[in-house]
Amino acid sequence: MMFPSDTMFGVFLVSQLCIGVPGNLFLFLLYMHTFSVQRHVKRLMDPVFSHLTLANTLTITFTLTPHIASSFGVRQFLDDVGCKAVLFMYRVTRGVSICTTSLLSAFQAITVSPKNSKWAWLKFKLHTQICPSFLFFWIINMLIYIRAIETITATRNLTLVGRGYVHPYCQTRQFGNQNSGTFLSPILIHDLVFVPLMIGTSLYMVNLLYRHHRRAQHLHSSRVSSQTSPEHKATRTILLLVSCFMVFYFSNNYVTLYSFYAHKKIPRLAGLSGVLSSCFATICPFLLMKNNKIVSQFTSSFSQ
Repeated sequence: MMFPSDTMFGVFLVSQLCIGVPGNLFLFLLYMHTFSVQRHVKRLMDPVFSHLTLANTLTITFTLTPHIASSFGVRQFLDDVGCKAVLFMYRVTRGVSICTTSLLSAFQAITVSPKNSKWAWLKFKLHTQICPSFLFFWIINMLIYIRAIETITATRNLTLVGRGYVHPYCQTRQFGNQNSGTFLSPILIHDLVFVPLMIGTSLYMVNLLYRHHRRAQHLHSSRVSSQTSPEHKATRTILLLVSCFMVFYFSNNYVTLYSFYAHKKIPRLAGLSGVLSSCFATICPFLLMKNNKIVSQFTSSFSQ
């Protein structure tokens, strides 16, 4: 039986899908056009941005589609194979998004580091590490989550009690069993590697920006204090991106862990987890558009 609240929630999810997917695809296609036609405009970080938008597009699609179907009362939308395929793609693309955001933060920290920094020697090698990093992210996430997805099956019992992962159409195979934690273990291990890296490099950049601001104040020069270099603008954008990621990441993890260990499952929590896990991917392209030279050139071409 469908309730008005379910329909309203479904409309909200559809609107999130219709905002996030076109936004990420727009940026991705714009970057692809730049790489093929305007190579002189391309910057070091642009391939990382384009890879992030691609991962975000896939994350939103595989996250929200089952929740939208469930909200509008579609039953048996996914069978066992469908559950494994959709959750595998969702987990892999979300993991790639986390890895790419960490890479973005690390690369920017190296880029803005002083010349006498111990990381300065890496600046000249960054461009050679981008594509191998992308390949590594996809392979490592596939290897991590293939084991977790083996524990997933289609939901057969509408009343679920005990420890386990719940999705509108899927659940862990050994529901209520101690071994059901096998699903969460690789996810936590993966995040414990890349999220601290993201936090550490972000704090390093915050420290650099703070020291730059103090130095500008000390010089008492209006010209120096009013001008902001492109590197510092990019750093502020990436810090905003990482801050946004952290808010939704920890919120989603709290809801996911609470739902996993709750004795009696609350179906709406699965929908809330889906919203939170795709919020960063939805907002990300609009944060990247800020102070983006490629976007500015694209929009200015229409005003001429």
